[in-house]
Formats: sequence, structure tokens, C-alpha cells
Amino acid sequence: MSKVQTINIALIGYGFVGKTFHAPLIQSVDGLRLAVVSSRDEEKVKRDLPDVLVVATPEEAIQHPDIDVVVIASPNATHAPLATLALNAGKHVVVDKPFTLDMKEARDLIALADEKQLLLSVFHNRRWDSDFLGIKQIIAQGTLGKVKHLESHIDRFRPEVRVRWREQNVPGSGLWFDLGPHLIDQTLQLFGLPESVQGNIATLREGAEIDDWAHVVLNYPAHKVILHASMLVAGGTARFTVHGDKGSVVKARIDQQEAQLLAGVIPGSETWGEDSDSMVFFGADGATQTVVTPKGDQRQYYIHVRDALRGEIPHPVHPVEALADMAVLQAAVKSTETRITQTLAIAPAPGAVHSCNWRDWRASRATPSAYPPDQNSLPPHAASAGQRQTSRFRGYTSSPCRSAAAQ
Repeated sequence: MSKVQTINIALIGYGFVGKTFHAPLIQSVDGLRLAVVSSRDEEKVKRDLPDVLVVATPEEAIQHPDIDVVVIASPNATHAPLATLALNAGKHVVVDKPFTLDMKEARDLIALADEKQLLLSVFHNRRWDSDFLGIKQIIAQGTLGKVKHLESHIDRFRPEVRVRWREQNVPGSGLWFDLGPHLIDQTLQLFGLPESVQGNIATLREGAEIDDWAHVVLNYPAHKVILHASMLVAGGTARFTVHGDKGSVVKARIDQQEAQLLAGVIPGSETWGEDSDSMVFFGADGATQTVVTPKGDQRQYYIHVRDALRGEIPHPVHPVEALADMAVLQAAVKSTETRITQTLAIAPAPGAVHSCNWRDWRASRATPSAYPPDQNSLPPHAASAGQRQTSRFRGYTSSPCRSAAAQ
């Protein structure tokens, strides 16, 4: 049996996200090697990662000849430019959320990745959170009957405005662009794209320069979803509340993997991903029943990236899914600005031959995706009917939606 080649990764950015999430998760996965980090603070990186090469600029990391995958964990406004550089350099790319600042940037990156036949993925790690996995499991089992209302909160208590780019009035900053992509992605995994979006995004803290509160309603044909994020909640809200026609379930506390990472827990260790906060099911008679919350495991994102690059599984988080996420993200902003509910007309780009929909994606990829609104729709993929695009790297094949002719 031939030896499986190690996948060398360059991490761009060693701020909170790069240090707390990407570096330890990458290091915990067999077959991945964090080889290069781009940071202006070499001493900070070396304290944590003494064997990693530290370079001063993203360009140096991208151009390094040994690197196979570039992970972009720098400020949001740099995502599209750096991803473009990396793809043009022949590197596979992982981008932290949000994918880009707008739909045009996202479409351009998808088209470039198709042209170069390279993996382009977005770090939606919270698909593997304990709270979401528990709610997803209960919904799939039919315990609640038909879901009529789902409420998803990521609330924090940070009344003091901090000096960091996420809380300054710069492109891509603010709470909605920070937490909205997670809230939306989890919802799209459960239900697909909504028919319309109502957004109410605001700035509530004294001295805040950018939004720190968001309340967004996603309208589906037979149910409603509320997505909420705030920096002024000290307690009293649940992470998930779901009501169906046979009962309700509440998950009070958020997944603990971020807290574990901050505390130095090694991903994959014995206690990794444990969640002692059980869900509570309320039956039709009002009786309650506790339901054990499954373990979370955000390592699965990078395990899936590794296996996709080896050609063993489909793309883990396809950029088409991130594009759908961006469509909802931007619709909420536009709804807030106009005070008008935004309709999402799902259609492929003019000239595209795809007939991809959520059912196709669920059947062929095990994770759903969909077309965003027609004004911000997908670029036609380069592959014709029946073709599979082959990357230069270890058996990776991109797997675009099947064309109409192939169905």
C-alpha cells in the first residue's frame, strides 16, 4: 500500500480565529501539517507553534512551494483578494466565514476555483456543534412532528466596546457578519433557502461604531425561523427553541468547544466536545423529558477537507452553499436598510445548464445547497454533462451540481 502524502497547510492570520480555532483543529487531524503561518507577530506564533515557519506577509505563505492548502483567517475584507491570489498560485483554499463581502466577490471566486479545478471551501465549523447536532437529530427523528417555529440565538454579554477590527466601522465588520453566517448555515442545513427574509439589525451599545444586535426572520412556506444575536444578553435566553405540531424542544446552553479551545483542551481528547447540558422535550401533555446532547466535534470540518483532497468523499462545505449563505446575509442587511421584506428568487445564472436544487444536493452530497437569488446567481460551472473536474492534488475532484442534460 502506498504511503498517504501529508497535506501541507499555510495559515494566514494568527488573531483570535486563527489561534483559537484553525491552528489547533488543523494540528489535531492526522494527515494535515500546519507548516507555515503568516503573521506580523512571530514571537506570538512561536510560543504556540515552535516548529512552524512564520512569514511576515500572506504573499510569502501563498507562494511557498511546499504548501498545498491556504487557510485564510484574516480580516473579512481580505478574504476575496487573498483567496484569489492563492487560487491563481495553484493552491486549494479554505476561507473563514463570511465567505466574502458581497455576492460578486463570491461568484468570482467560485468561477476561478472551477477554472483552476481547485478546492474552495468555507469554514462552517458550527455544523459540528453539539447543540446543532442535537437539534438536527431530534428534528430528523420526527419527535417534534412538523416543525413550525425554530429560534436560534447566539447571545453574549459584552457591554463594553473593544478596540478590534470586528467592532470598528470597516468593511465586513459587525456582529451580523460575524455570527450571522453560522446562524444562517445551520438553518440552511435543516431547511434550505427561505422564501423571504426580514431583517432588523441595530447598534445598541453606547460608543459602538457598528451593529451589535440582529433579529432576522426567515419565512418558509409552512414555518418560521428566527435568528438572533446580541452583545447585551447576560442570560435568560436559550441557544435553540423549536416548536412542532407534536411537541417542543429547548437547548439552553451553547456548544462548549470554543470554551474548551480557550482553556487549552486538545481537540479529540477524552472530554473534547462533551456537552452536559441536555435538551428538554415538552410533549403534547406538557410533560418534560430530557434528551442527552451528542458530542460536538469541529475537527470534522478539517477531516472532511483532508478526505475530499484525497478523493475519498465529496466537497465538505461547497462554496455554492456559502454563496447561498451570503444571499441570506445580504438580504437581511438590505431588509434592514429598506424596511422591506426581501424575496429570494432561486434561479441559476443566465446561460447555466444546471437544474441543481436542495433535493439534488441532499441526495448527491449529503449536505444541502441551493441557488441564491437570480440577481446574485451562480456562474455556470465549466464542467459539461457527466464530466468531473480533476485537481492536480491527490485525487481531489470538484463536484459541481449535475447539469440538466445529465439528469
